[in-house]
Order: sequence, then structure tokens, then C-alpha cells
Amino acid sequence: MDAADIVASVLVLGIIIVSLLSNVVVLICFLYDPEIRKQVPGLFILNLTFCNLLLSVSNMPLTLIGLITTGHPGGSDFCQIVGFLDTFLTTNSMLSMAALSIDRWVAVVFPLSYHSRIRHRDAVLALAYTWIHSLCFSTVATCRSWVGYHHLYASCTLCNVRARAAGTQFIIFTVALHSLTFLLTLIVLCVTYLKVLKVARFHCKRIDVITMQTLLLLVDIHPSVRQKCLDEQRQRRQRAIKKISTFIGTFVVCFTPYVITRIVELFSPWPISPHWGVLSKCLAYSKAASDPFVYSLLRHQYRKTCNLLANKVLKRSPLNSSSLRMENTAAQCQNNSNTTNNIQPTANKPVCP
Repeated sequence: MDAADIVASVLVLGIIIVSLLSNVVVLICFLYDPEIRKQVPGLFILNLTFCNLLLSVSNMPLTLIGLITTGHPGGSDFCQIVGFLDTFLTTNSMLSMAALSIDRWVAVVFPLSYHSRIRHRDAVLALAYTWIHSLCFSTVATCRSWVGYHHLYASCTLCNVRARAAGTQFIIFTVALHSLTFLLTLIVLCVTYLKVLKVARFHCKRIDVITMQTLLLLVDIHPSVRQKCLDEQRQRRQRAIKKISTFIGTFVVCFTPYVITRIVELFSPWPISPHWGVLSKCLAYSKAASDPFVYSLLRHQYRKTCNLLANKVLKRSPLNSSSLRMENTAAQCQNNSNTTNNIQPTANKPVCP
């Protein structure tokens, strides 16, 4: 192993650990909190979490073994199964992200009719399509023996060497696969989230107009309060742009290098550096580690559930601190009553029940 392989091995190992831990936390939150299970996006997140977990325990470890041993991990049949999973899980996760973006678009653009437009039945039908879509491509590749160990990516995936005899058929298949998964998902993400951003900015402008009219009416308002209102306006706009940029940016950064490398590999007469191939594969793997934070763990509902679970594991009640404050207040009230002969409490003293 050279220095690049060592760095790549450490990177893959880190991605495996983060992906496993974060996706397991999302799964536990989904199973623990009934409110999350009732939400339609929860089904899409559950499917995405399932794909990421399975990818973390099947494909990533074999890539790590391939980097360490610099050879073929496992037998040919086993590698074909893992290659089938690689195509299926990657395609399924991309389409799940597209489904999530459509769900958010409907929720923002049609908030009053969201529950009638997006129901659990509709989510199940969308997930059924993602599974059928993914199974079709992965089954065709496996049946045609186009999956195997690819030294360029140090993983079991679509392999040009095994498909060399197919020629044009494999080229058409690869281009169709990435066009109907990566490109289709990217278009859906851009269209839906940019529309969401447009609606969000429109509402922000309406709020800004109302806020400015209110500030003009309040002539005697303190300058610090006026500045705070203006800062909140700017933060609202920045928050919306930041969220949309995160959704689209993580997808582009993680998947674009790998997809471009796969397409260039089909037509380039020059060999591609194995270090670049492994790096592009690691970036694709890193999406499984970032998805829990992008779509779940940074949301209020999931953070609340994580806090409840942490308190439960640590045998700590979330009401302990508030109970302690109430006890201190009651004791102080008792002392005040003894020294002031039950006079009315002032603003600086706690009010006794």
C-alpha cells in the first residue's frame, strides 16, 4: 500500500463509521417517535436510510478490503451480488432524494391542500416506482454479467472489462442508467427546490414589507430594536438559501465526480488514475454519511427525539431542571411569607401558587 491507498482506506473507514452511526440514529428516531412515522416524508427518509445502511455494511467494507489487500475481495459470485446491490442502492437513494424534493415542493407551494395531494398511499406508490426502477437496471446489469470487481474504483460495481464484449450495448446501458438516475434526480432537485426558494423569498418579502411599515409607524422605537428586526429579515433570507444550497450542493459534490468518471471511462482512450477513481467512489459513499444530517438529524423533530432518547438512556428526566426551579421558587416564597407577613410579592420576587 502506498500513501494514497492508506489515506483512502482511512477515509472509507471514517465514512463507514459515520454512516452507520448516523443512519442508525435516524432509524431509531423513526421507530421511537410516532409523530415522525405519521409524516409522509418519513417514508422517504426511511427508504433512504435503509439504502444507506445496506450500502454501509455491504459495499463500503469490500472497498476497504480491496484498498488494503490491493486485490479482489471475495469470489466472483459474491462480487456480483455486491455489484447488484451497488447499482440498486445508489439508484434507489437518488430517486428517494427526488421524491423528498417533490414532497417539499408540494408542502411549500400548496400548503393548504398538501394533505390531500400527498398521502401515505401516494408515498408508497412513489417508493414502489423507485424500487422497480432500481431493480430493472441492477437486474439487467447482473444478468448480462456486467458487474464485477473494478480495480479503478476498488469495488464491486459495473465493470467495463467484463462488458467489453458487449460494446455498444454496455455504453447505451451506462448512459441510460446515469441519465435516468443522476441526471433525472438533479433536474428534479433543481426545479423543485428553486421553486421552493422562489416561494420562500416571496413570503419573506411580504413579511419584510409589513415589518418596515410597522417600523415606520413606531417613530419612538429604539434604534437597537429596529436593527434587530432588519437583522432577522436578512437571516430569514440567508437561511432559506443555505438550506436549498445544502440539498442541491451535497448531491452535486458527492455524485458528479463519480458519474463523470464513469462516462469518461467509456469514451476516453487514455487510462484514468486509480487514485482519482477511488476518490470519486469515496465521494459517492460520503453521501450516505451526509444524508442523515441533511434530511433528518438537523430538523427540530429529530433533535427533540434524540434528546428524549438521550435522557432516557442516561436515566435523566427532562423535567428535573424545571422541577428543581419550582422547588426553589416555593422555598423562597415560604421565606418571604415568614418575613413580610403575607404581603403581595413584588416584581423582583417569585409569585407563589
